[in-house]
Amino acid sequence: MSLSTLLSTWRNDPHIASNVAAWRTFPARPARFAPFPDDLHPALTNALRARGIRALYTHQAAAWRHAQAGRHLVVVTGTASGKTLCYNLPVLDRLLRDPQARALYLFPTKALAQDQKDTLSHLITALGDEPAVGGRSSAVSVATYDGDTPAEARPAIRATARLVVSNPDMLHVGVLPHHTLWAAFFRGLQFVVIDEMHAYRGVFGSHVANVLRRLKRIARFYGASPQFVLTSATIANPVELAGRLIEEPVVLVDDDGAARGARHFLIYNPPVVNRDLGLRRSALLESVRLAGDLLEHNLQTIVFARARRTVELLLRYLRRGPSPSALSEREGQIRGYRSGYLPRQRREIERGLREGRVRAVVATNALELGIDIGGMGAAVLTGYPGTIAGTWQQAGRAGRQPTSPLRGQEVSLVVLVTSANPLDQFLARHPDYFFDRSPEQALINPDNLLILLGHLRCAAFELPFRAGESFGRVEGARVAEFLQFLQEVGILHRSGDKYFWMADQYPAEDVSLRSASPEAVMLLAWAGDEWTTIGQVDYASAHWMVHPGAVYLHEGQAYLVEELDLAQSLAGGAQSRADGAQPVARLRATDVDYYTQPRSETTVRLLEKRVETGVRGAIKTHGEIAVTTQVIGFRRVKWFTHEQLGVGEVSLPPTELQTTGYWLSLTEETVARLRDQGLWTNDPNDYGPDWPAQRDRARARDGYRCQSCGAPEKGSALSLPKGSVLSLPKGSVLSLPKGSV
Repeated sequence: MSLSTLLSTWRNDPHIASNVAAWRTFPARPARFAPFPDDLHPALTNALRARGIRALYTHQAAAWRHAQAGRHLVVVTGTASGKTLCYNLPVLDRLLRDPQARALYLFPTKALAQDQKDTLSHLITALGDEPAVGGRSSAVSVATYDGDTPAEARPAIRATARLVVSNPDMLHVGVLPHHTLWAAFFRGLQFVVIDEMHAYRGVFGSHVANVLRRLKRIARFYGASPQFVLTSATIANPVELAGRLIEEPVVLVDDDGAARGARHFLIYNPPVVNRDLGLRRSALLESVRLAGDLLEHNLQTIVFARARRTVELLLRYLRRGPSPSALSEREGQIRGYRSGYLPRQRREIERGLREGRVRAVVATNALELGIDIGGMGAAVLTGYPGTIAGTWQQAGRAGRQPTSPLRGQEVSLVVLVTSANPLDQFLARHPDYFFDRSPEQALINPDNLLILLGHLRCAAFELPFRAGESFGRVEGARVAEFLQFLQEVGILHRSGDKYFWMADQYPAEDVSLRSASPEAVMLLAWAGDEWTTIGQVDYASAHWMVHPGAVYLHEGQAYLVEELDLAQSLAGGAQSRADGAQPVARLRATDVDYYTQPRSETTVRLLEKRVETGVRGAIKTHGEIAVTTQVIGFRRVKWFTHEQLGVGEVSLPPTELQTTGYWLSLTEETVARLRDQGLWTNDPNDYGPDWPAQRDRARARDGYRCQSCGAPEKGSALSLPKGSVLSLPKGSVLSLPKGSV
């Protein structure tokens, strides 16, 4: 059975076709080629021909020309368009011609770095044995240097590797602070490749921009000025982002010459199940149904979900298939993929996808990036990913690779299943908004005060600062203010015209590039006679994912959390976190007929208004806020039917995040117009003019306690938390004033 057969079936099935809000077909596009450059090293030309490549795509040839001219460049073309060759060709050509040359490849994740290193190794192997240049070997040695690299292998990599594959985190904490051990590498550093540039946005991108400032500073110290090559998926401002990251002028290569097969893109809005309330069938269950059809037609499929818990629910439902008896045979063919899985599990899943043994994978956006998982016939997106750029990135995972560079790709399918979220429903009603809009911009702010100060500390540890020295585009006068502050607090010491590091601590370890806390909670499962590590969750997520009583889902298996110890070492001894204790959660495999959903309370407190501006119909404000979140309990939800079986309580401390916020406040005129049109439903209930007095008398009568559970008031009148179910004795009548909700 083929994709065309399935599409024909869907078009004629009223239960499917009636829910398709938009069906767009993007035609196939032939490839455009350019001959191999005359100045390309002959060994590379031969290696490419040995792999069946007879010409370059036009964008690959354009990237070669810019690289040979010494320009910094950013390549923005579609998924599976051969961006890798855009940087591999100039880098390998230089390494083959200059035995002293070195190159550094940076990828946003270790998984992607390992994947690309394997691809690079195959190409280097195809080069064969190259003759010596000037009496010295021009052999290209490539190595991965990240947190998984064994300690005993690291000295050899530092000494001999000519092409190092790493990630920004390892560069930040494991390379730059120890640059003296990398002296030969930095002296010969001629290329820095930054792949998947669009991943470096927001706080993470702001940190990475400062890491690159430190990298360029150390390279200058050793007499090097590397050329940068960046690649990205589609974003609105690639040149601006690349320029902010490396603080150099860049040229854009975006005329995609790769072949592309025809693609069907559906926006599917689940059917209404309660017209009076406007309730639709669950996007999760509809995604399971559509993905099941794809699997029955033998189409290798990737299903994207926005949350880790949703991944596990989809995985469990898909494995169950048409009947519970199908569970065992589907288990190896349908896999999950998300953060929290151990690296060996991820590599196994990726290999199974490439080899075709895994027919479906359910993933978070961890598989948005260009990890080689072969060609998926279809992609199902469970809920709008939140950005147009992210949606196209996930959609790009569908589309089989051409068996030959001269052939186009096969027909592929993308289905966006909208949820009940208002933004999803807007897209279902206005699909042109999605299809006709450009992707969002990727923004960073490397000069954020806290981020910049942290990296100045790291830079001062790596090399002394000279008086008046700038840091990237941060002028020397401003840098001097920071250095003076660090001197006053005892971190730096000034001697002559230089500032030297004098503190005991190692600053890079205190600066996390990706989160407020680099700490993780290890997940230990009882395996009969010992505790075995099955994964990990970040510290901030532990409160709602692995609180006591939670059902944690991992690769479709349910585990009941017995204990969450945020100050417990893996050895079992109670130690303080300052003494190196490792937070852990202890779980046991279970076969309960439910999963759990956390119940939390979040309050937002305004600390300071920074900017307030009037706009049409509203007032927009930007300021400092404090967000306090506390998990107070959980719900037990039955598998498949999603009915609520009960609730449980949890006693965990609140977490607080101080950050900046942006919000809109509607003007009274706007509210009045909405009210006149019957579109405003947020007015308080009218219980009569003496309602406040009646309420206070009732509270006093009840001793300011809940008459059901006896809980006392805590500074304010008791109320039902959002999502609570009001239970009345049989035969009771609930009377509410007219207009109440």
